[in-house]
Amino acid sequence: MINYIIRRLLGFIPVLFGITLFTFVLVRAIPGGPFESEKGLPPQVEANRMAQYHLDWPMSKQFISYLFGDDIVAIVTGDEAARDGTSRGLIRGDFGLSTKYRNQTVTDIIKVALPTSAQLGIMSLLLALFIGVPMGTLAALKQNSWIDYTSTFAAVIFMSIPNIVLAPVLIWILALKLNWLPVAGWGAKPPFFLGIFPPPSSLNKEYFQHAVMPVFALGTGSAAVIARLTRASLLQVIREDYIRTARAKGLTERVVIVIHALKNSLIPVITILGPLFAALVTGTFIVEQFFGINGLGKHFVQSVGNRDYTLLMGVTLLYSLFLVGSNLLVDIAYGWLDPRIRFD
Repeated sequence: MINYIIRRLLGFIPVLFGITLFTFVLVRAIPGGPFESEKGLPPQVEANRMAQYHLDWPMSKQFISYLFGDDIVAIVTGDEAARDGTSRGLIRGDFGLSTKYRNQTVTDIIKVALPTSAQLGIMSLLLALFIGVPMGTLAALKQNSWIDYTSTFAAVIFMSIPNIVLAPVLIWILALKLNWLPVAGWGAKPPFFLGIFPPPSSLNKEYFQHAVMPVFALGTGSAAVIARLTRASLLQVIREDYIRTARAKGLTERVVIVIHALKNSLIPVITILGPLFAALVTGTFIVEQFFGINGLGKHFVQSVGNRDYTLLMGVTLLYSLFLVGSNLLVDIAYGWLDPRIRFD
């Protein structure tokens, strides 16, 4: 297993490099530029700002600066003036300066926005698992009963309702009509515990009131997908020979289902948790926009419209890192769920 993990981690290097190169070229192919929205900007000022972000350099030179730093550019190209630049390079943890938010680095923006999106995403994923797995299990064990039909119908309904519809409906009913919950905002402010989690002092009624609607809007769709996968997989597993053998040994039905059947039936669910976790933790623009949450998804979409190259690059790479990392955790979880799976 250790050798497998090391091989996968080494395999991430070319994958992340390819994503970086592709995204770097693609964002610069978008029509327009980061300073075209600033009307009335004198040509000299625009030229100075282009030079500040190295946008007047050739594409290859810009990429070397972004990836390795200005000092490496000076060594590779012989341009000693490049040493005066501020870029230390992505490999040294420098995502660069935002072209839209003056005097703010992409790292600073991520430090503020990521914890909020992570809290929202983690709670949404926990809600999806808490609802989806029991619902799918009950539907499979009570196949063709009213429980099965009700669970399946609810799953189809929540899979069919997009966030852009569910979010305003929740605001209209729970916040505006009933006045039970706040309309917008997030209940925790920085600094965060361990850089991500809300401090213990923020875990109060106000925090959870702010979280109810966005977590429900994000989590229910995922719960519906998990419920349907759990039901379909469990129905297949409980017909296997080793389940009949376990029952023939005199094991209780609870032990047969929980220890033998459910564990193996969760493999398809674990498979989708990788990309699902990455998507939820890095933020969902629609939910964050409706509920006025200053999260990473909001910055990601706005960076496209603003042509904020460095911020768009930073958020894309962060999402890619979460995606490949969560997929690695999924593969490791396979071996725990099914001992027959080996990676050597």
